[in-house]
Amino acid sequence: MILVATDSHTTTHGAFGAFGTGVGSTDLATILITGKLWFRVPEIIKINIEGKMMPGVMAKDVILKVLGELGQDVAVYKAIEFAGTAIETMSVAERMVICNMSVEMGAKTSYIQPSDEVLSYVRERYGNDFTVHTTDPDYEYVESYNFEINNLPPLVAVPHSIDHVLPVNEVEGVKVDQVLIGTCTGGRVEDIEIAAKILKGRKIAPHTRLVVLPASNEVFKESIRRGYIQELLDSGATVSAPGCGPCLGVHQGLLSAGERCVTTSSRNFPGRMGSAEAEIYAASPVTAAATALEGKLVDPRKYL
Repeated sequence: MILVATDSHTTTHGAFGAFGTGVGSTDLATILITGKLWFRVPEIIKINIEGKMMPGVMAKDVILKVLGELGQDVAVYKAIEFAGTAIETMSVAERMVICNMSVEMGAKTSYIQPSDEVLSYVRERYGNDFTVHTTDPDYEYVESYNFEINNLPPLVAVPHSIDHVLPVNEVEGVKVDQVLIGTCTGGRVEDIEIAAKILKGRKIAPHTRLVVLPASNEVFKESIRRGYIQELLDSGATVSAPGCGPCLGVHQGLLSAGERCVTTSSRNFPGRMGSAEAEIYAASPVTAAATALEGKLVDPRKYL
């Protein structure tokens, strides 16, 4: 399926085997009128990710590693196919994070061969009216890159570029005013679960705000049912309505000039979450939760 929306992170749908891409409002108006849009067939980059994520490392760290190595312009108007043993074992939510942030490398779209778990997820929501395509075995990619993640540490993208990536332990101790756990790259059930695991029975640092923003109503209700939301509230968190406000600065918890935030959202550009004079660090939900607990950037593995 070819799917378009007025959101650059429509590449997320590559996690389900779809050709998802973002368009502008004028393009979308044309599509609504005609049902058609002009595309150039993109060249395809293959990114193989091998190995296993260790405790304290999440899909967000994996894609930050790729971004940090390849940069923001490696895939401009190209497609990215993700493969390898690490990708094959990822959950639906983890695959969504990987495909979502492919656009931060300039990708027009992204793709992961659907697993049985993905197909079950789609059937529950959409039915069986779809065809699963596979890559020709002799297909020649325009570029290929290989990554091994067995020893990957927790990472963080430091201000003000999403490809300026460092191990968390290199910036440990940096004081933060706010932590945000949520959005399309950090607000799914398993993200809220790991945050609740870190914070259960503990209180966030007194000088730090923690905003939790579930990715959808479905995620919100399931997180309530499992008790995660109550545990986060008990730790001192503020839970906001589901949505993606932080990526355009229309959420509860706008940053003031001089404030510093650790967020699980997909971008850390100036002004994305409030004042252009604030600093934004992008990290995984487990790193964000540990940071909220101490009020400073910290390696989350000490809590696992």
